[in-house]
Amino acid sequence: MTLWTAAEIAEAVTGVASADFSADGVAFDSREVGAGDLFIALTGESTDGHRFLDQAFAQGAAGAIVSRPCGMPHVAVSDTFQALENLARAARSRMRGKVIGVTGSVGKTSTKEALFAALDRAPGKRAHRSVKSYNNHTGVPLSLARMRADSDVAVLEMGMNHPGELAHLTTLVRPHVAMVTAIAPAHTEFFADESAIADAKGEIFRGLEPGGTAIVPFDSPHRDRLIAAAAPYAARIVAFGMGEGADVRPLEIAKAPAGGTFVTARVGERELSFTVAQPGAHWVSNALAVLAAVDAVGGDLAQAGLALAELGGLPGRGARIDIPVAGGTATVIDESYNANPASMRATLAVLGEMPGRHVAILGEMRELGESAPGYHAALAGAVIAARVELAVLVGEAMRPLAQALEGTVDFVHVADAASALERARDSVRPGDVVLVKGSNGVGLARVVAGLSGGKT
Repeated sequence: MTLWTAAEIAEAVTGVASADFSADGVAFDSREVGAGDLFIALTGESTDGHRFLDQAFAQGAAGAIVSRPCGMPHVAVSDTFQALENLARAARSRMRGKVIGVTGSVGKTSTKEALFAALDRAPGKRAHRSVKSYNNHTGVPLSLARMRADSDVAVLEMGMNHPGELAHLTTLVRPHVAMVTAIAPAHTEFFADESAIADAKGEIFRGLEPGGTAIVPFDSPHRDRLIAAAAPYAARIVAFGMGEGADVRPLEIAKAPAGGTFVTARVGERELSFTVAQPGAHWVSNALAVLAAVDAVGGDLAQAGLALAELGGLPGRGARIDIPVAGGTATVIDESYNANPASMRATLAVLGEMPGRHVAILGEMRELGESAPGYHAALAGAVIAARVELAVLVGEAMRPLAQALEGTVDFVHVADAASALERARDSVRPGDVVLVKGSNGVGLARVVAGLSGGKT
């Protein structure tokens, strides 16, 4: 089924088509263009997509959206970013299925992927999701523009780093179900406190469709604030969490033999027993959020339980990779995509439960503002509790943690990812478990790739 025809694109974006063409995909990064894709030539402060038109068509683009003269099949508009948003709105308007919007300080990408896996299992149903972490002002409309008209359900991730961003994105997504996974210190340089972060995350509820459901974390200290934000827009508010009053909560939790968690949960008036393949208490919370959302769109809870049992780790977000070292193998936990204080503590707790010698390669946490030194130093307790025998601390902002660990844990403090990789190669032994985690800008994905020989 064709995703877009030239005529449909022109109507959606109020543009003029130069020729007849059809597209099966959409991209605005020329490096990601594949055969049959529509290439949107976005212009920005640092780059101009029009410079890459030849590359996009050489890679098989079927057509482009442009705001400058183009000799290849195209739709001409005055503003290509506005055209991207308009195409997203058109995609959302023609889709008749259910849409779930997911945001949160931590866990949104993992929860989005788990939700997609749960909903995509349903026989005869077409599920759609945001790919990677396309959750910002360009990623969200791109994810919508890629959504096929016959999709039965879509899971769209939405992020933000300043107030008002989600208020706009949610008008594009128009979710039937809007979820906040958790509130934690993240992007704090842009917010006065955590309450301000909760307010910004709560903007997601403003786009709820009539009769929609809001899903909030019961155990969060900001629960009531989120409920108040949802109340004017949601027909139903569902809370998930560990507490007795949560609508979706565990009745029984036990460690599974393979390292995950066996859970018996109450979902409304029903009970469901399932295994969460991914280890850690944070994944139990993610699983409860998944069940709440599946139930809200009338999905199959049993299928969701099976999906959670089979869910593997994502690259940069919990994938486990066996790497060769002299005399044997070691295990890398790849958490290199992002980090904030809450996710650092959660993944260090997972490391602490694993057998073997523990090595932690920890990159600095960014966008924490004036509170950054305190947040970094406060990780010392989690590092010690995880029984870390060697910590490789990466980046200048890690200096307060280095000072806090003096005399307790063997550590080295290095400037960058290249130095961290060099130290890791010299230090990792057979049987080690190596946690690699830091803000994406630190570049610790290169450490994972270097240790694994590119097997990420």
